[in-house]
Amino acid sequence: MEMLNSLQKFVQESIDNGATTIEDIHKRLASMPLDFLARIDVLESAAEGSKEVLNRSIGNVYETIRLVNQKVGEIASRLLGQVEKVEKVDKK
Repeated sequence: MEMLNSLQKFVQESIDNGATTIEDIHKRLASMPLDFLARIDVLESAAEGSKEVLNRSIGNVYETIRLVNQKVGEIASRLLGQVEKVEKVDKK
């Protein structure tokens, strides 16, 4: 059972770390056209404002992914705990 608990934690951490890595890449790629537009004086302010909104939006999406991952991990942990209790009762 300990192996299943360790696997659950490993998967949860991997998803969390992967989401953070992908979020960073997503933000960098999405900001490229806005960084280019910001070089044009007349568009600089609008591009920077758009970039802020974009980064917040992307951040919210990945924060939601991490939150769902956390909740699924909590459910999995509780279910594994129940399985462990049943196994202990069955062994008696």
